[in-house]
Amino acid sequence: MRLALALVLASALPGMAAPCGGDFKEFKAAMAAEARAQGLPDSAIKAFLDGAQIDQGVLKSDRGQGFFRKNFIEFSQALISKGRLQNAGIYSKKYDAAFSKAEAKFGVSRGVILSFWAFETDFGQVQGDFDTRDALVTLAHDCRRPDVFQPQVLAAIALTAKGDFEPGVTKGAWAGEIGHVQMLPVDILNRGEDGDGDGLITLKTSAPDAILSAAHLLQYHGWQAGQPWLQEVVVPAQMDWSQAGVDKELPASQWAAMGVRAKEGKLANLPASLILPMGRKGPAFLTYPNYKVLFEWNKSFVYVTTAAYFATRIEGASAYDPGQPEPGLSADQMKALQKALAAKGYDVGKIDGVLGAATRAAVQKEQAKAGLPADGWPTAALLGKI
Repeated sequence: MRLALALVLASALPGMAAPCGGDFKEFKAAMAAEARAQGLPDSAIKAFLDGAQIDQGVLKSDRGQGFFRKNFIEFSQALISKGRLQNAGIYSKKYDAAFSKAEAKFGVSRGVILSFWAFETDFGQVQGDFDTRDALVTLAHDCRRPDVFQPQVLAAIALTAKGDFEPGVTKGAWAGEIGHVQMLPVDILNRGEDGDGDGLITLKTSAPDAILSAAHLLQYHGWQAGQPWLQEVVVPAQMDWSQAGVDKELPASQWAAMGVRAKEGKLANLPASLILPMGRKGPAFLTYPNYKVLFEWNKSFVYVTTAAYFATRIEGASAYDPGQPEPGLSADQMKALQKALAAKGYDVGKIDGVLGAATRAAVQKEQAKAGLPADGWPTAALLGKI
């Protein structure tokens, strides 16, 4: 009973349990004290923390996520291939029973799970070789996101107590995710599912466990059964582009009245956002409420949009029309643009050359002020004006 309570507390811990940075031994002692306060057994605390050490490779990876600087077309072409699409079909058939159970129990379409499974680990083939314990402790000690990772350390100690985590043996991604679909310890504790009926939850070795656990996680974050998430559309040559963006939502019928039409099928009778990943001349999609749930898996706009699109391909949609986007900015130009936007008072976050949601929103506002089509796609013309 005491351990069960600790599992809940480990996932709900607000803020930090220990001061970030500073002496590592003192940090581990503070984490151990917090774990004991939550009722976790000393044997698990000692097994987890005693051998833990800082991994500089984890810090390097955390600071250098350059892959997300690719634009949508570059990123999607890098991640989506004919072979990967074929493999999605193969794994869909191989684990049909697990996918059917996930769809029935949690309402999550198999295409979505297959898409993340493909991108995260190539269907379990590449799960990462970082020591998960060290990765979690490193990021919990580091001062960039300690509030995110200190609860993960406590959850991993709880998993150790259950026998579902082996400190110094369990390996995964540099950010501490584990298994086929790369879930963090807190999510494994609270949303993990025994998909193969063996009484265990082993996301590293059991694809059915991973499939059901991923579906449970998405359902927990608000996934609605039977609803779409993303649909390719054709946009008119002229419209009020300032209405586009993930932060704006209109009834699909209103988009239709503005000249937006489905490339295939019909628009869903749901609230929808028009997203133009590379501006009005590039690919265009309507996103529905389920699309926003996917940001609980990954915060990157380009990653989520690519995963959402690949999920539609797995379920039968045709390849998107790339159009003829206007040339974008280089990484250095993007940084210059972000600095200029920040100087104007916009909160664009870190000056990193990545076209994130905050930068897109600021770009759109400045485009409107400059008399340019406000489609959120930064160009040399905009950079020249600001």
